[in-house]
Amino acid sequence: MADFTSKWSKGYELTFGERIKGAIKPAGPLKPRLEQAIRQIQVQIAKLDTAAAKLKERDKYIFNKVVSALQRHEQQRAAVYANELAEVRKMTRMVTQAKLALEQIVLRLNTVQELGDIVVTLAPAMGVIKNIKAGIVRVMPEAEGEMNDISSLLSSILVDAGQLGGYSLNFEAANEDAERILQEASLLAEQSMKERFPELPSPSSLETQE
Repeated sequence: MADFTSKWSKGYELTFGERIKGAIKPAGPLKPRLEQAIRQIQVQIAKLDTAAAKLKERDKYIFNKVVSALQRHEQQRAAVYANELAEVRKMTRMVTQAKLALEQIVLRLNTVQELGDIVVTLAPAMGVIKNIKAGIVRVMPEAEGEMNDISSLLSSILVDAGQLGGYSLNFEAANEDAERILQEASLLAEQSMKERFPELPSPSSLETQE
């Protein structure tokens, strides 16, 4: 544990072997790297907030188009707008779920104090990021490199923590925990969507007239 405490903060005396290893692949102390990962994730959360706000404006605009088309008895046009609105809401739900999942990861990372905490926390966190990355990139293509950087940073911390503490990773437990985080975020996102957005007009009112 003393070895971990020294690597957790900053200064510690490197052995010759560690200096050679560090020269090849500089790992750095664990705590600053973990804090860096938290900051990078928080940046993505802020960007997802911005994306969600833009999608909400788009939702409002298209919803009004649906209502106007129905009022003019233009069922075909209303159906087209309704389909577009459904896609916008699907993206909004995905953005909300990703944001909630990342917030859960930040919350967990902020409580990490020991090597065992790092291993138990980072493994499912990486699973969550892997699962939500594709959806985030659909909305924010520029985020792909940033998400890859976060994954690489968390992976390097996880490997170093595992080696330092002699921990082996329980992949099954990590996957179950990641799935639980995603499911909770999904349920909260669904609830948020119901509270924030008006219901689509009845499907029967959008049927194309023969």
